[in-house]
Amino acid sequence: MATGPTGPTGATGVTGVTGPTGPTGPTGPTGATGATGAVGAQGVEGPQGPQGFAGVTGATGPTGATGPTGATGATGPDTTSTSMNAINTDGDTINVIVAGTNVPLPTQPFLDGFTVNGANDTFTVPTTGTYLVTYDVKTTTALLMSSEVLLNGTAIANSVVSPTVATDNYNATFIQNLTAGDTLTLELFGLLGAAILQSGNGASLTVIRIA
Repeated sequence: MATGPTGPTGATGVTGVTGPTGPTGPTGPTGATGATGAVGAQGVEGPQGPQGFAGVTGATGPTGATGPTGATGATGPDTTSTSMNAINTDGDTINVIVAGTNVPLPTQPFLDGFTVNGANDTFTVPTTGTYLVTYDVKTTTALLMSSEVLLNGTAIANSVVSPTVATDNYNATFIQNLTAGDTLTLELFGLLGAAILQSGNGASLTVIRIA
């Protein structure tokens, strides 16, 4: 027998109970990075770190300008202003005796305060000090005698020249402390006979204050 036409849809039934949750699906792809957030507040300053190694020394700077010249110091004492020089240029004959004979020095180009006696053989010191004393005697022939300078009539040990063989030249240089008023005399001794001085500078005595 033939099927009749479909009847109208009936009313919706009551919703059934929710079934259990299905398993979690796979994670989706990471989304795009968001915009940078605002800068946070500055943190508290940390403690000072240890001192670093010294750096390489820098190049020397240019020399500074020369400073002004200082004031001139006071003038020192002129010690050499008290000096003398006396010479025998006449080629005199000195009659020497063993005990000693003074040598006259009549040519006096420079006395500077020193005074001399009438015989031109004894010189008086004007100022106390330390002096450089030099003498020289040249004879025309070699003789075996001695020479010396007397200080107030007594031989100065450093001045004595006593050669062991005959010679025609006697000289010495020494330093001597002298007092104002002292006398100096050039003397030949140790011979009984004539000593003829050379012409020109046959004998000389030079005394220079050095202190």
